[in-house]
Amino acid sequence: MDTKKIKEVMIPLSEYATVNENDTLQNAIKTLYHSQQTLSSNEYKHRAVLVYDETGNITGKISSLDVLRALEPKYSQFGHSDHLAKMGLSRFGLSNDFLHSLVENYNLWDESCESLVKTAKKRKVKDIMYSPQEGEYINEDLPVPEAIHQFILGHHQSLLVLKQDKVVGILKLTDVFKLICDLIVKE
Repeated sequence: MDTKKIKEVMIPLSEYATVNENDTLQNAIKTLYHSQQTLSSNEYKHRAVLVYDETGNITGKISSLDVLRALEPKYSQFGHSDHLAKMGLSRFGLSNDFLHSLVENYNLWDESCESLVKTAKKRKVKDIMYSPQEGEYINEDLPVPEAIHQFILGHHQSLLVLKQDKVVGILKLTDVFKLICDLIVKE
């Protein structure tokens, strides 16, 4: 069996939800919903929206966690360490009581969910998107095991796929997982 290349497993940009960085969160979610409706029932639903700038280059993405974080702007008072955000405070041995005290002390969610949503849906995508780091890109001509290394070592849910330094698609962990499961079942 030949090892598949990234480009054989990735989702091309043309098939993925994308929005301009100046769009609103509401438009990004509508775009995500529309892209999910085009998928067949046996495909994993897309969980993120890719963001492009005025030149058409992909500059970021909005994940489900980014959407939830956008509801409460006071989360930014904790600083914006991407590493800390990925790891989660509880992984540092902080108790639920401590986490609850943060919510209380910073008055997080002191408005109704509906009120927070009403405000958040008007926010610009560029203000809430996540900008991928160097380890979140992979060349389309590499074999899938290279992506598996990046997923495991970087704890990523997706990788942006490059062709000559331009993003041409996205490789989702769920798609690589399905590929491996299919191989396991066949053997």
